[in-house]
Amino acid sequence: MKRIFLLAFLTLSTLLVNADTLTLKSGHPDSYIVKKGDTLWDISAFFLDDPWRWPKLWGANPQIANPHLIYPGDRLTLVFIDGEPRLVLKQHIKKGPEGRISAKGGPIPAIDLALIQPYLVQNRVVDPEWFEGLPMILDGERNSRHHVMNDIVYINANLPVGQKLAVYQEGREFLDKETSDTLGQEIILTASGRVTESGDISKVQLLSNLRESKAGFKVAPVEDEALMSAYFIPKAAPEGVPANVIAIEKDIREVGKLDIVYLDKGEQDNIETGHVFSIYRNGEQIVINGDGMPVSTLERSAYDRMKAKVSDDDVYMMPDVYHGKLMVFKVFEKTSMAIIVANERPVRVDDKLVTPKSTDLRGE
Repeated sequence: MKRIFLLAFLTLSTLLVNADTLTLKSGHPDSYIVKKGDTLWDISAFFLDDPWRWPKLWGANPQIANPHLIYPGDRLTLVFIDGEPRLVLKQHIKKGPEGRISAKGGPIPAIDLALIQPYLVQNRVVDPEWFEGLPMILDGERNSRHHVMNDIVYINANLPVGQKLAVYQEGREFLDKETSDTLGQEIILTASGRVTESGDISKVQLLSNLRESKAGFKVAPVEDEALMSAYFIPKAAPEGVPANVIAIEKDIREVGKLDIVYLDKGEQDNIETGHVFSIYRNGEQIVINGDGMPVSTLERSAYDRMKAKVSDDDVYMMPDVYHGKLMVFKVFEKTSMAIIVANERPVRVDDKLVTPKSTDLRGE
């Protein structure tokens, strides 16, 4: 019995070690010089089969204790420390006539921030009742149904002079797939403004606009989340927290790499910025017909469809199909937003999200 327990322990230990072992990409370089426009994810893709694990690639290296401080021109060299691959930084230093270090520009980010910057300060998911109770635009000084930058609009609330406001348009309401409970109300930033005159009806001057604002749009104080950090450390999403894609930011059916989606999990599920999920779609249901032959979903007869609903004996579910990976970059109470960082197949609403596995290495 003791030997059985020992064997089980050793097997589990081996699995855990292998699960945390970095896999170098075939044909990887021995070194790399950082270029302008690179991201940490891009660089790791030269070395790793699974580039979202770049923090481990250089996490144990004191020279890159803060990967945020890698600059264009720096040379990264691949070495092995205790049998594990690591990147060592050799700084690229330019010297002027007096021997001083010249500026090299800003440090490179984890991902291309230009892709998600608009969503860091625009789209939000909030409690529907909270949004319903916000003041709204009634009209404007200019005789127009649409209000743009520099326009004065009227708000049905007594607001303090000088207060900065965000103007929001109502978006979609997100529902839980299983329970139909409300997960939140999407709101879309259309403009920013500042209160210029207080009263039962306050005046607000629009300082910027992303799209035209209209009567009925809601206003809320500008929040600190607009100043949130855009630096992300990717890490595996927690075990036992399966999620689903509940919406696509664009009004299209399928999306791919670098597109934005909404998830049905958020702060209350311990989801954090940087969490990486693998994307899967349910495998096809195969029915065995009267001739003993497997029939796919597209080829089913009316009898096959009925059989699939009432019988389990001749119905087989194929394995779920891997579609790619995404990374969370903005978290709300019950939902979050993520960017698709790799995809082998198109991603759709209702695709399943699970903790990344070591076999999810294709399409990176």
